[in-house]
Amino acid sequence: MKRLAFFVAGLVLSNAAFAADAPLEIEKQGYFFVGGKYEDTPDGKFMTGHMYVEYQIPRNRTHETPIVFFAGGGQSGLNYTGTPDGREGWAQYLLRRGYAVYMLDQPSRARSPHQPEVGPLTRLSVARVQQQFTAPERSNLWPQAKLHTQWPGSGVAGDPVFDQFFGQNFPSLASFPRQQELNRDAGAALLDKIGPAILVTHSQSGTFGWLVADARPGLVKAIVAMEPSGPPVSENVTKGAPDWFEDGPVTKPYGLTAPPLAYDPPLQKPEDLAFVREDAPQGPDLVRCWQQKEPARKIVNLANIPVLVVQTEASYHAPYDHCTVDYLRKAGVTRTTFVRLADVGIKGNGHMLMLEKNNQQIIGVAEKWLGTTLPSGSTQK
Repeated sequence: MKRLAFFVAGLVLSNAAFAADAPLEIEKQGYFFVGGKYEDTPDGKFMTGHMYVEYQIPRNRTHETPIVFFAGGGQSGLNYTGTPDGREGWAQYLLRRGYAVYMLDQPSRARSPHQPEVGPLTRLSVARVQQQFTAPERSNLWPQAKLHTQWPGSGVAGDPVFDQFFGQNFPSLASFPRQQELNRDAGAALLDKIGPAILVTHSQSGTFGWLVADARPGLVKAIVAMEPSGPPVSENVTKGAPDWFEDGPVTKPYGLTAPPLAYDPPLQKPEDLAFVREDAPQGPDLVRCWQQKEPARKIVNLANIPVLVVQTEASYHAPYDHCTVDYLRKAGVTRTTFVRLADVGIKGNGHMLMLEKNNQQIIGVAEKWLGTTLPSGSTQK
């Protein structure tokens, strides 16, 4: 951890050569669709399950392996191309450092057209966005919420930054298992088209990262999981003091996902996975984790993939992302690194960390990890 803190401190100096106001030269950009299939309906034949992909390749490309960005619940590829208050996003940061980037819209969301045969939609209300994303300190539903300071604005409706952000929230498929299936298949089709890539996931799309890597282990060079969907097995419901947490429904019967993952020994049915609950939380203001009963089965296709899990100080993920890390490691994904941003001096962030005031510092941590974790030469063109 001290070593990583040194990396973060060094970003101030190393980033000077990549000033945001310096010209950004793009060699090639465009878009395409991947995945999907035609279905016959009473209204005729339509395509469903296809995914919109936008890409940019910098003129000074120095990394052969591109970055693929998956957005979380209610979000789109817009999360990575800028911020609601007009600053550069993570895509520009990595383009300036020589990476090609691919920004995705989930099937049936935003620029990936939805067809009603896929299933009903749900949407995020103003109240939920304020509570979970932009102004959690006002509701104080989990112990760490009061630490939130990094949203650029008041975080409530009527503030111009909030209004810009709320305007880019989209309806989502109501079925989370269906979302995972469609994104697994479209994500695998994308890697079949572009070749090996680094996956950056956030929140809901954390499940997509595990599933795409399980489907195409040879094409996923690393996973950067920004507060990935969790905790394992059962949802965590935040309800405020004094009890703070309670178990929600079991939404991940395969531990980290709803659709199957490949385990060793193999599973005949999801019930073959036996789970146990910690007797006590691992520290103050944390949930008690669900884990596999020992001996834990191994998630074989993720075993050789390096994973970075990043957690912020004030998000509703702060009480439980360690559970996801523990689950990965006990399931044989031993190349998993866990960074609590507060431990390396990056404080006050909520769940929408790619849009907050210090977003460039946060992606700098991930870039440093990529540079030191991947085998020598694996990302160099």
